[in-house]
Parts: sequence; C-alpha cells; structure tokens
Amino acid sequence: MMTLTAGAPRQPSAARLIGLLSIALVAIGLSGCGAINRVPTLQEQAKSSWSEVQNQYQRRADLIPNLVETVKGYAQQEKDVLIGVTEARAKASSVKVDASTVSDPQKFKEYQDAQNQLSGALGRLLVTVEKYPDLKSNQNFLALQSQLEGTENRIAVARRDYITAVQAYNTEVRTIPGRWIAAFLYPDAKPMETFTATPNADRPPNVKF
Repeated sequence: MMTLTAGAPRQPSAARLIGLLSIALVAIGLSGCGAINRVPTLQEQAKSSWSEVQNQYQRRADLIPNLVETVKGYAQQEKDVLIGVTEARAKASSVKVDASTVSDPQKFKEYQDAQNQLSGALGRLLVTVEKYPDLKSNQNFLALQSQLEGTENRIAVARRDYITAVQAYNTEVRTIPGRWIAAFLYPDAKPMETFTATPNADRPPNVKF
C-alpha cells in the first residue's frame, strides 16, 4: 500500500489567489464603496478636463482665419508670417484626436507639438501687427484681439485643470489600492499623458496692443 510522505506544502493555485484577491476587493467595497468608484470618477473628471482643453484650442483655431484676413488687409507684405500662421493652423487641425490620445504618449506629443507651433506662429503674427498703427485701431481687429486674449486665458485655465485632474487620476491608478481595483474592475483605466513644460506655459501669450 502506498503511503503519503510529508513534504513541502503545496503552493496555492492561481485560481485560489485570484479568488482571495477578489474577496479582498469585495471587502474593500463593503467597507466603503467610494474606493471602488474612485478610479472611474477620477477618470471621467480627467476626460472632461481634456475635452475642455480641446474646446478652447478649437475656439482659437476658429478665430485665426478672420484674424489672418484682417491683418492681410493692412499688411499684405507680411506674406511669410501670414502663411506661417495658416499652415500651422492647418497642421494643428489635421492632428486626429480621440479618446486614446490621452493615454498614448506619441499621439499626445504630436497634438501638443502642433498646438505649440501654432502658438509660436500666432505670436509672430501679433508682433508684426505692431508695425501697423491703422490695423491696431481697426474695430474688427480690436474685437478679434479681445476674443483671442480671452481664449488664450481659457486655454491656460483648461490646461491647468487638466494637469491637476490627470495628476489625481494617475496617482490613483498607480498606487494601492487603486492599482488593484483598476486591474480587476477597470482594465481600460490606463495612466494618462499630460502637458510638458514649455517656455511661458504658465501664462497665456500677451496679445494686447
């Protein structure tokens, strides 16, 4: 008759480990549903902030054609500057943005670089306006100037809010217990990208004349 001999204790199976972790997660949920819901809540807040960033950048893009046409009427000789703004706007508008952009480093960088290039081109155009007093006093230009200034301020605020929201969300999905909860219940909850520092990124461009 075969007898059993003492040996090393059997290691728990993968299924058993998953079961234990699941029980732990249920316990967390019973002790406070806020922990379970925190990951998707922060994720939605970050997505909402991202949408506002896009809205404000789009608002700026919508202002540029009228701004270019107004400047062109007084400064046709500034052809290179005008073309630079138009091309930068076209490039920024061509960057495809979807829900995956915020968690894709390459896509996010492409979007940020395109917007930064447009900001630079727009800044050069506005500096050029200094040479044309008649343009600076044009009522249509003054109205566009006011709208652009307001939009640049809103962009700065939207970016700041997005950065704050992403920091809170990323911290949650990278630390315990948020990391565990995300892995088991919200597998799509990946860390999000945020804006990197650029010169004067902490304040909107000066568009006053």
